[in-house]
Amino acid sequence: MARKDFDPAAVLPDGRSPSKARLFDPNKDGPWRGSVPGLSLSSAVTVLAYGTDEIGVGPRLHVHPYDETFIVVQGRARFFVGDAVLEAEAGEVVLGPSGVPHRFENLGPGRLQTIDIHHSPEWIQTDLE
Repeated sequence: MARKDFDPAAVLPDGRSPSKARLFDPNKDGPWRGSVPGLSLSSAVTVLAYGTDEIGVGPRLHVHPYDETFIVVQGRARFFVGDAVLEAEAGEVVLGPSGVPHRFENLGPGRLQTIDIHHSPEWIQTDLE
């Protein structure tokens, strides 16, 4: 299905050059595979890669002054976002709204791999646990 959501002639390029960065080294061990600050790409978002094979393991409870979007790439996770508990599997997306404490854990079986998008040019976080 072709989309025509806006008139391209109405948007001028802002002068930024295309850029790229390595998010993670596929040969690196550990749950925090890497991150790319938006500042390094002249972007408004920071991207993180997280993965673990351990069931019940995930990032500790924390909060950000901006939204965070989680993409489950592989496996299944249980997200704790404020008072809500959401289960998500590969192909699903979860939102952690700005100012709402959140964490997630691997439900298994097998590996959990996520791409976490911080809606900020830099990673800003306060751990609560």
